[in-house]
Amino acid sequence: MKPPTAAGSYDRVAVVARLFTLLTVAAPVLWARDVAALPYVLALALTWGLLTLLQGPRRLAGWRSTSDLLEALLVGLLCGLALQHSLAPLVALVLPPFVSGLRQGFRGAVQALAAELVMLVGAAGVVAGGMSSQQGAAVYAWAGTGLGVGLAAGFFSSGARSEPDPLAPYRDARALIRELLDLSGGLSAGLDPVSLGQEILGTVLDDVPAAALAVHVPRGADLTPLTRRVVDPEVDPTSGDVLAPVVMASRQHQISGRAFAFPVTTDTGVVAVVTGVLTGDQLPGRIGLPALLERYTEQLAPTAVRLDTALLFGALRDAATSEERRRLAREMHDGVAQDIASMGYLVDTLAATPASPQQAEQLRLLRDAITSVVAEVRRSVLTLRSSTDGAESLGAAIGGLARHLSAVSGVAITVTVDEQTTRLRPEVEAELLRIAQEAMNNAVRHSQATQIDVECRVDPPEAMLVVRDNGRGLQGRRSDSHGLEIMGERARLVGADLTVANRRSGGVEVSVRIPGEPPEDSPTVVREKEAALS
Repeated sequence: MKPPTAAGSYDRVAVVARLFTLLTVAAPVLWARDVAALPYVLALALTWGLLTLLQGPRRLAGWRSTSDLLEALLVGLLCGLALQHSLAPLVALVLPPFVSGLRQGFRGAVQALAAELVMLVGAAGVVAGGMSSQQGAAVYAWAGTGLGVGLAAGFFSSGARSEPDPLAPYRDARALIRELLDLSGGLSAGLDPVSLGQEILGTVLDDVPAAALAVHVPRGADLTPLTRRVVDPEVDPTSGDVLAPVVMASRQHQISGRAFAFPVTTDTGVVAVVTGVLTGDQLPGRIGLPALLERYTEQLAPTAVRLDTALLFGALRDAATSEERRRLAREMHDGVAQDIASMGYLVDTLAATPASPQQAEQLRLLRDAITSVVAEVRRSVLTLRSSTDGAESLGAAIGGLARHLSAVSGVAITVTVDEQTTRLRPEVEAELLRIAQEAMNNAVRHSQATQIDVECRVDPPEAMLVVRDNGRGLQGRRSDSHGLEIMGERARLVGADLTVANRRSGGVEVSVRIPGEPPEDSPTVVREKEAALS
């Protein structure tokens, strides 16, 4: 069964409108027993009945514009003839512009109104030599009503007939991205969430004698520490963290003993939650802590907007990067990998019946080279597809990557993980995972190692990642090698310290550390103690 078309729907609306208009004209005529107007009411009923039959889907379906014009002419003629006997039929002047507006839009409504007015004025002039002022006023009123109803119908039909634009989301995204690029030059505070979090903590420390402070930001349904500042090492810096979920849900500050927490909000909701612990000799009531926490809602509003912008920008960047990596992985797997595999099958066929021992040896070397290329492509696809999306933690993602890489390369890889239940921010986990991938891939490809050890420790906002191998150590840097440079860029993005060095026992150690309280002068330090990692 075919779905109803727009034209069919408009036909049904036209039928209902004709019936309603006919009842509106006939009711006062019958109530007042206006015998003079009754023939014109019957003529309208006959006209609309015939037009309804002729405009059926299998009759004049392709002649709707012509039949609409005919309807306007007939209605105008009947109203002009009835004008000297009764004003009641003039209600019918509303119908033709409405029906034509539905089917043909604004132009159809105006054309129908003009046609019926020309016919009405002509008929009135022929029959009675013109119209009285009372008749002219009635015609003007109902014609104006018809024009308004027709234009409204035209507006409705133009919106209903417009086809959805499949490129509309892309055009909207393009406009928004251009606007974002234009605005990015005016972001004086930058888009580093950690720096903005430190700014918030500095503002709080100016007024509150806190032993420890932390800024927590949403990650899905949970909260994760963005940055932390510890003033008194004797105090447990995490004792106030238990208040963060309560504040996030209630959007109200909380005080429990010397621990406190308050929301950082914008017009869109809670952007972050600040938690802290007072120093041992301070009490909340003595320093007026509740009033201070209430004041921060307004005082931190500008910083909250900047922090919200930075977090959204990071989420947008991660989403775009993740989708592009998946696309590239699909292209490599379905394109290059399949082509190389087909070449391997062809070499196997030739190797089954070699023409000479020399050819057999050459085919064997070619097959080994193809196998090596296939393994490299598989590693590249795995690298592109590996991520910390969903429920998988950083340690679990590194462990899965290590298992696949070990299976492909034959190099033993052990992973030691010490993680808290609280997660790092998504962009931090993503960059640490890429650094671990690069370090392990370099060890497999270039170090001739037989053992790789990976250590991952996460206690948000702090994290440490170490990749060690027992290979031949750092070699001279090649001009086409950018491994260390890329790892350094990734570390800088998340405010991490990256160290690459030779081990005394042999091999290379790549160490990445994200401090809980980043230094103010330089959030990232890249130290290369020997030569660049190739």
